[in-house]
Amino acid sequence: MITINAMGKACPEPVIMTKAALEKGATELEVLVDNAVAASNVTRLLEGQGFQVERRENAGEFRLTGRRDGAAAATAPASASCPQSGARLAVLVTGKTLGREDKELGEVLIKGFMGTLSKLGTPPAVLALMNEGVKLALPEASTCDHLKDLEKAGTRVLVCGTCTNHFGITEQVGVGTVSNMFEILEAVTGADRILSV
Repeated sequence: MITINAMGKACPEPVIMTKAALEKGATELEVLVDNAVAASNVTRLLEGQGFQVERRENAGEFRLTGRRDGAAAATAPASASCPQSGARLAVLVTGKTLGREDKELGEVLIKGFMGTLSKLGTPPAVLALMNEGVKLALPEASTCDHLKDLEKAGTRVLVCGTCTNHFGITEQVGVGTVSNMFEILEAVTGADRILSV
């Protein structure tokens, strides 16, 4: 069994370290991390690669044990973070308003943008929220229901965990998956087109 000590490593380093071990053919590994966001991100990566994951926590430290048998290895997707096949559009949102000069107008515009996006015939494959954009995923945000509609339509809503930690809102996120820079970049750059807002 391979042990990956990612204690003290900021996201997305634990995911990158785990992915490197997987690329070398690891089928049984243990990953040590010291925060819940990293534990969730690594767990998702491993499960997406066909691993059974056992997660143990002790005083804020996580021990993730992943095992994959030969059959699961043969059928695992090439990447846990790639958008679904046929993906056309990835949307990257880095602010809680659309435009910067008039905050009130910007809030109206971003709500309208998300509402319209959720009603498009073909929803985006990925919608990534970073910086103040993560606040759009809070339950009290006027955009939260639109993001839920997008998620129901098949859009992967990825919320930057570094950003939610910075703003102290990780536990309050009401939609999407709290993610990391590696997964977000892999998902966004895997689409045919990228729209940055």
